[in-house]
Amino acid sequence: MAHLNLRRPQNVSGDFYVDTTCIDCDTCRWMAPEVFIEAEGMSAVYHQPTNDKERLKALQALLSCPTSSIGTVDKPQDIKIVQLSFPIPVEENVYDCGYHSEKSYGGAGYFIQLPEDNVLVDSPRFTPPLVKRLEEMGGIRYMFLTHMDDVADHQKYAEHFGCQRILHKDDINRDTRNVEIQLAGSEPVQLAPDLLIIPVPGHSKGHTVLLYKNKFLFAGDHLAWDDELQQLIAFRNYCFYSWPELIKSMRKLANYTFEWVLPGHGRRYHADAETMKEQMHKCIAWMETQ
Repeated sequence: MAHLNLRRPQNVSGDFYVDTTCIDCDTCRWMAPEVFIEAEGMSAVYHQPTNDKERLKALQALLSCPTSSIGTVDKPQDIKIVQLSFPIPVEENVYDCGYHSEKSYGGAGYFIQLPEDNVLVDSPRFTPPLVKRLEEMGGIRYMFLTHMDDVADHQKYAEHFGCQRILHKDDINRDTRNVEIQLAGSEPVQLAPDLLIIPVPGHSKGHTVLLYKNKFLFAGDHLAWDDELQQLIAFRNYCFYSWPELIKSMRKLANYTFEWVLPGHGRRYHADAETMKEQMHKCIAWMETQ
């Protein structure tokens, strides 16, 4: 939990604050942009919540902070109600799990609720309130891991739900050697009629993305929206395998149709399919200059 004696001076006065254990993962700033801002290399509160909607978002960010760096002066009496708001709806049957894990440097996890065979995308923190909600929503059949960086509490989820984990062989390490479904090669894999796994080496050698209904792209660390540049980007400074391969993968991905980019790190992006294709080509052109 956050400590009041470590409260950053960049916070405005009031109930909510960020302390100096912040790792600048950006989680709170995209979850509750009305409340949190970047200030001198960490997050800070620039506006105290003034209505129920802002308070809900601020408390969702508090619970999702991977390092528990967000606190309140007064103990929030409504915290159990906020816990029930997870996972947070994105659109249709797609949800943001919240509860980010420090093991994944605050990477986001997502949940696809299906008539059968629900899918957890990457690993949120294994925490009782979220686990209970996922049980109530039908449990987990598959745990799709986009790449080696964001696996966090995968073992705990596998043991609790008996789900089958999916990860490309090129990203298997000692921690993930027991993953049940180990992908190989560079060809797409049809997991279910509306679920397509697409290998996109670059950030890591075995990175894959998941395309659901030709609408939702679960992008891991392959692709994200950049608010400053106002365009889709790849992470040049966090490319651990091959930037040229990442560009090739992005060109391949541009041939697919989708309307949502839901990344592990970075900001989400939503647009109609035509605009998304334009943004993908803009991203590729930008990458070629880096």
